[in-house]
Amino acid sequence: MLSAELSLYMGGALLNLAIALLIVRFIYYPVTQDGQYVLTFITFSTITYFVLGLLTSVDLSIGVGFGLFAIFSVLRYRTDAMPAREMTYLFVFIAMPIMNSVLMADGAIIQLLLSNGLVVLVLFVLERGWGFHFEESKRVTYDRIELVTPARRSELIADLQSRTGLKVTAVEVRRIDLLRDIAELRITYSD
Repeated sequence: MLSAELSLYMGGALLNLAIALLIVRFIYYPVTQDGQYVLTFITFSTITYFVLGLLTSVDLSIGVGFGLFAIFSVLRYRTDAMPAREMTYLFVFIAMPIMNSVLMADGAIIQLLLSNGLVVLVLFVLERGWGFHFEESKRVTYDRIELVTPARRSELIADLQSRTGLKVTAVEVRRIDLLRDIAELRITYSD
């Protein structure tokens, strides 16, 4: 028969894993369709919970948790750059198990469920863009140099929309190369 302490520890681990899977599968992945960081997010969350769950002192576990985050932040500068969205999720997947292990150790189940629920809700609302209008931009090398004039701006936008399939809302001319008849543009478009 499992002791109450071990049951609480494993229950917290399962809850932490369930929340991490919920965030990755139903919030992060549907928006990005990028599986590159799924393993990283789930692994960081799970391992961080187990490491911190084994520490009995709440003060020690919080300190170690933020120490782990500092180490991983330093590692970020030694590896390929991670986009801001993924860094945000990584922070969530490091901070969430710290919070979960401390609250589980204190037996604060209601606070644990509420805080996890609020994290999930905030991520869900922000990723769905509720109340927000997002635009993105891309750099484009453009070959129809004759359209890159203020007088033909509407034709330029129409051509860019037909060629890219994007709803272009703005165009900024970054550079014009008259020798090669190309222009470097930054297009802004509605997502």
